[in-house]
Amino acid sequence: MSTTTTKSRGNRGSSNKREDVYTRITNQVIAQLEQGVRPWMKPWNAEHAAGRITRPLRCNGEAYNGINILMLWESAEEQGFACPLWLTFKQAKELGGHVRKGEHGSSVVYASTFSKTEETDAGETIDKDIPFLKQYTVFNAEQCEGLPDRFYALKQAPISDIERIAEADSFFRGTGAEIVEGGNRACYVQSQDVIRMPKLETFVDAESHAATLAHELTHWTKHVSRLDRDLGRKKWGDEGYAMEELVAEMGAAFLCADLGITPELRDDHASYLDYWLTVLKQDKRAIFQAASLASKAVAFLHDLQPATQTEQA
Repeated sequence: MSTTTTKSRGNRGSSNKREDVYTRITNQVIAQLEQGVRPWMKPWNAEHAAGRITRPLRCNGEAYNGINILMLWESAEEQGFACPLWLTFKQAKELGGHVRKGEHGSSVVYASTFSKTEETDAGETIDKDIPFLKQYTVFNAEQCEGLPDRFYALKQAPISDIERIAEADSFFRGTGAEIVEGGNRACYVQSQDVIRMPKLETFVDAESHAATLAHELTHWTKHVSRLDRDLGRKKWGDEGYAMEELVAEMGAAFLCADLGITPELRDDHASYLDYWLTVLKQDKRAIFQAASLASKAVAFLHDLQPATQTEQA
């Protein structure tokens, strides 16, 4: 068994006074947005057996959620990994393999709390749970040796577009959302609780239609009878509106990954880039909140499916 010295990619070049996790990740997203790159729009080119289009996966096949999706997509793209499977140093050893010497790990986070005792103005002692993010390091399966064959298996045959879109159509029906076809604009009309979609033949292809509908379905989850998501929108185009669009874009990207569909990069959303940059620069937790809300929206849509259809969370 080899002895491996590893480092986290997120910590390279850091000083003793390191940026906190929120600030570091938010700054990465800001840098990408300033270059016109949306980190939730991953280029889909992997040919691993686990899927050409998928969320990052833990070693047991469970999909990552929230900000970890963006972090691991970005890391995989930067390093050219086709495999969507990630595991810790310890998990690699438990599976009979090891991380190759000199490999740099990628950071992921999970939310936790610590208890803090405080005294109120009335002199009473209370315990408060303080939320924080804990960071740990994972490695892509391509950085490891000796793992079971499934970690290295390549796709043997292309997935049928017809079958993949049929699955998406079935999923959309399973939500129970009212979807009305016609017109030339895709939108969710909250006052009527209805999604309006142009006819399928008006889109470039079936994937574009499905990806657009995934976006509108994410908006649909915000209704007071569902997730009751209110991000402070007062008028069209304000920061609350742009924040909801950010959640919908990420939600669509996450759902498309689950359904094996290439996300649609919509030209009419380019105007939100400045708003997103403003929000992220003002609030280092905003991108975490948006990714978390997007994951909750997608999980909600999965939960609406008949039991036989729900395979990914």
